[in-house]
Amino acid sequence: MIGVFAALSAALAVAAGAFGAHGASSPLAAEWLRTGAFYQLVHAVAALAIMNNAQGAATTLLVGGGIFAVTLYVMALGGPRWLGAVTPIGGTLLIAGWLWTAWVLLRK
Repeated sequence: MIGVFAALSAALAVAAGAFGAHGASSPLAAEWLRTGAFYQLVHAVAALAIMNNAQGAATTLLVGGGIFAVTLYVMALGGPRWLGAVTPIGGTLLIAGWLWTAWVLLRK
């Protein structure tokens, strides 16, 4: 199931990036979409790469990437700016996912 969610996450990232490049309402909105898309896509691919050896870390990367990116997407589409305070939760989960991955690799 991790692979399915990673693939869907990557698809959403590409769509958000395309919208940011062609339909964003302002330069700031375009930047939020670009940043969210980049982080979400990178971490979806990373989750695909590690899902067989580190399922927990892969899940953490997907959840973190989702929280990080979706809060930026919602703000870019006119959502409340207080979501910017939620974005670092996603970033913290991304860091935790990478540290978890390192731990798994060290144990092998």
